Parts: sequence; C-alpha cells; structure tokens
Amino acid sequence: MKYQGSPVSRGIAISRVFCFHDEPLRIDERTLEEPLRDLELHRYHSAIATAKQHLEATYENCRICDKEKAMIFQAHIDILDDIQVREEIEDAILLDGRCASWAVATVYDSYAQVLASSDDELVQERAADLKDVSVRIQKILSGNEPVSSLEDIPEDVILLAYDLMPSQTVSLDPRHVKGIITEVGGMTSHTAILARSLGIPAVLGIPDLLKHVKNDTLVILDGIDGIIITNPTDEQLAFYESKQIAFLKERDYEETFMPRKPITKDGLQVDIHLNIGDADSSRYKKFLPYADGVGLFRSEFLYLGRAELPSEEEQYEIYSKVLRNLGDKPVILRTLDIGGDKKTDCIPIPAEGNPFLGLRALRLCFAMPSLFRTQLRAAFRAAVNGNLWLMFPMVNSIEDVRKAKEFCREICDELEADGIPYGKNIKIGVMIETPSMALMAAEVAREVDFASIGTNDLCQYTLAVDRLNPTVRQYYQPYHPALLKLIAYVADCFNTVNKPISICGELGGDSRFIPVLLGLGIHKLSMNTSAVAAAKAVICNTDYRQARILAMKALTKATEDEVRALLNSSAT
Repeated sequence: MKYQGSPVSRGIAISRVFCFHDEPLRIDERTLEEPLRDLELHRYHSAIATAKQHLEATYENCRICDKEKAMIFQAHIDILDDIQVREEIEDAILLDGRCASWAVATVYDSYAQVLASSDDELVQERAADLKDVSVRIQKILSGNEPVSSLEDIPEDVILLAYDLMPSQTVSLDPRHVKGIITEVGGMTSHTAILARSLGIPAVLGIPDLLKHVKNDTLVILDGIDGIIITNPTDEQLAFYESKQIAFLKERDYEETFMPRKPITKDGLQVDIHLNIGDADSSRYKKFLPYADGVGLFRSEFLYLGRAELPSEEEQYEIYSKVLRNLGDKPVILRTLDIGGDKKTDCIPIPAEGNPFLGLRALRLCFAMPSLFRTQLRAAFRAAVNGNLWLMFPMVNSIEDVRKAKEFCREICDELEADGIPYGKNIKIGVMIETPSMALMAAEVAREVDFASIGTNDLCQYTLAVDRLNPTVRQYYQPYHPALLKLIAYVADCFNTVNKPISICGELGGDSRFIPVLLGLGIHKLSMNTSAVAAAKAVICNTDYRQARILAMKALTKATEDEVRALLNSSAT
C-alpha cells in the first residue's frame, strides 16, 4: 500500500515498523457545580506536584550523563512553575467550572498555538514543550502514566506514532531509529525539527495510518517525496535501495562544499546568510565561518510566550550579543513581527476576523509607538557592537516606509541629544511580503538601502491562501508562476539601482529552486543552518548562464506543475 504525506526530513529508510500507540487524550468537558470545584482544584494541585516530582527525577538522571537532554526537562519544570499559567487554570476551574483536564488543555493550548505558528524553530520547540507538559498533567489526572517511554524501542526500526512529544524523543538514537512517521504534523512541527537535527528521514501528516499498519510490517519511507510504502514488492525494494544509496552519496558530497565559497562555475559569487531566532550562539556558531552574515534575525522571540514586554536594556543586551558573535558580518534585524499568526500576552491585540489582514507587524508598531520606539532605541544602541542592518516587516506602502524611517530619525536625534552612543550609519531596509510592495519595487528601491523577499507570506498573499491551514495546503504553491514573476520584477528593480535584494523565506534554502532564483537575479540567499551545505553544493555546480535560461523558461509556464516538471527535466 502506498501513502502520501509531507516530507519534512530528507532521506530514504527501509526497515520494519515499530508502532508506538500513544493516542491523544480525551478531554472531559463537563461543567462542574460550585461544590465540586474546590475538590477539582485540589486534584489539579496534586497532579502538578506529581508531575514536578517526575520531572525532577528525570532531570537528575539526565544531568550527569546528558546535560543537553537535562535542559529539556529543566525547561518543562520552568513551564510547570509558571505562575500566570497556573492562575489561569485555577480561574478556569473555580470561576468557569471546568474540569481540571479541560482547564489544563485549554490554557496550555492557547499559549502553544501562539508559539507553534512562528516561523522560528526555537519558538516552535517551546510550543512543543508546552504541549508536552500539558499532556503530562492530563495523563496524571486521568490516572495514566505521565509519559510513555521510547527507551525500550527495538533497534533498526521505522517509528510510527500519532505524534511525538519532546520528552518522548530525548531517547531517540539515530543509529537505531531509521525513520519517523506520524499521523499529524508538518514542516514546522517539533518532530520535523528533531528529525532534521538528528538526520533521521521523516514523513508526517498521514491520518489514521496506525489503524492500517501492524507492528513489524516492512516499510519504505521516502523523505524526499513524502511517500510511504508498506509491504513493498521486490521491484519497489530494489528501486528504493538504489535511491537510498544515491541520496547518501549526495549528502556526503554536499557536506564537502560547506567550507567552500558559493561561486557558480562561471564566476558569480552568491552570498549565503543565516536565518536565526535567538541569541543562543550554540545553535548557529559552528556555521558562522561558512556564512556571510545573518540575513534574518527574528526579534519576536523576545516577546512570545511572556506576560511582560522586554525592556530596552534586555533587548540591547541580546542584540549586542548577536552582533559581537558575528563580528564585521552584517546582521539584519527584523523589527517586531507580531500579529496574524503570532500573538502574545504581553501585547494586547483585539480579536480580529482575519488577523493576517489586520493589526500586524509594522502596523502594530505604528499603533503602539512606545513599543516600537523601545525596540528601535535598543537596536540603534546595540549597533555600535557590530554591523547592524534594520529591516521592517509587512510594509505595505511607500507611506509606511517613510513613516518608519521618520521613527528612526527621531530615535537618533534623542540618542544624540542624550549623548548615548548609537549606530549612525545603519542600513534601513524592508521585507517585501505583499503583492503591493512587489509591484512598487522600483519606488521602494529608491527609498531604502536594501530589501528581502519573504516568500512564505508573499506566496500566501499572492495566492490568497492561508499557509497554516492544512485543508487548503494544495493551494499554497511556492513555485507558482505568479510568485516567480513578482520575484523577477523585484530583483530587476533593485539590481537596476545596485541595491542588495535577498530571499529569506523557505525558497531561499530550497536547493532544488536555487538555480531559478539565481537566474531571476537573486544573488543573496538567507536560510536555516541545515540548508547551507546543500545550497553551496548547488551554487558551485551551477552555470549562471544556464540558470538564466532556466529562469526565463520558468517564467513562461502557466502552472506550478509545469514549473516542477521543468525543474525535474533540468535535473536529469
């Protein structure tokens, strides 16, 4: 039997399957009468105490032998101790009469949904941790074991589960777990992030697969095309064994390009930058020697999942730390991008019918000028510690550009008057994420020092499709000819006036599509660290003249399928 899912971690695995049955919990949504609420509150407090006892014991076991795993459980203890979350759950029980499990699920899920919608992997991991703690408490309340263990998983298997929590995955060994399949999840889920970091092939999002696959079934997992095959034929086995060998050779080959300069065969130098989302250099430090800078530093991680706004000093210290880590290399700091799919308790945003079209990013900063000014002051002050570039997200008009620049001038005047050191030659740029700004690219290029195309949102707004909604996933088409034409026009406008233009969305790290981007005039790419080696390999093996021809052909296509067919034919 053949199944189609989402390929989230590249690779091929052929092995027996281990079915990990850990079904989602059933939530008791009864409303309790007042006499029962105090008792339910006591049950909740007892569950918290039990959960903390388990977590502390697990932390101590990991602390000596594996400090990195111990940090996961310390984070879970911190989440469990969060006073604001506890108070919200207590209010839901006492004031609303919710059962403890219902209150726990509702409160934790509300926070997790905010974090999970972020583009930043670190923030997404925090969402998974929240869900993990929530499930732990709910299981205790239901009388079940707090967390099912994967420590006794057989060796050399493909793991099949409904979903995986962080505390379940800490014991996964990539030497023995050959692949991961889940019924839920996508490219930005915790399981996807884990699989990529461990180099384990993974396909996610195949509903009800546990009902159709039995333990020890022979399975082929294709993490390149998102295909799962159960009980394969001899012909299928032979084909995928050959594909597996080819993939492993290709991956080893790509790694050899990591230290090389990304220069095409005919001499075009391409800049490779990193997308990062926090100040923890351990996540990107080893890649710094092989990158030209940071093309996207997402500042919203400072605001997500907290009740109080970060102070100017806190922001100054974090921005300064990143700048010092990068030395003379540029760091493009994207100002606050909250709203739409990202909300936080520390910034009150009214409920909106369509938040993606509402008070988001720069609009939010204009509506809350003190918020914006605090971040700008911190950024300009931190700029003395390195090479800071400032970029505004979700700009939608030339008026927006000029208004944001006026804020910057006012901040500089304040710092100058107060005698506070600040960066006086910061480059100012914008994200191009809406069709309006793409079509106004010539005018934008006269107003700013640089720009970066956010292909995730540009695709979403161009095709009028919610990129986070799985029911319309087939309409989110990143290779759509309309998007290609917008990218080509923006690149031409900026290249004409010799100003930097880059890509920092998912397409920037898409090794399959990079030749087209080069041909369209994008010679600066920003990507997640995991994509750097493959991107460099593609660039170094690309003839820029041929890339131009490929891009011109892509622009003539009428559908995304036709573009994909063109890419397939060019790769053979």
